[in-house]
Amino acid sequence: MSRHAMGTLMKTFVIVTASIFGVASAAFAADLPVRQPVPPVAAAPAPVPLVGKMPIGKAPIGKWPVGKAPAVFAPPPPPAPAPPIVTRG
Repeated sequence: MSRHAMGTLMKTFVIVTASIFGVASAAFAADLPVRQPVPPVAAAPAPVPLVGKMPIGKAPIGKWPVGKAPAVFAPPPPPAPAPPIVTRG
């Protein structure tokens, strides 16, 4: 082999080695856990709006019992926050 061919081979070997190291380090960094922020404190639930749910101005013609108000249901409770990721150190 000539010196020129050895230089080209060495350059190729260094580039391939560096690219493999770069991909491996990026893959390892993607597997590291990330510290999660503290979940916010839950605020008091908003009151249920009664606009459009009251029988004001609606004539219950042919419907009994007269004056029966519609049922007002409470909103479902908010979902529980996910627990934070526990990391070592």
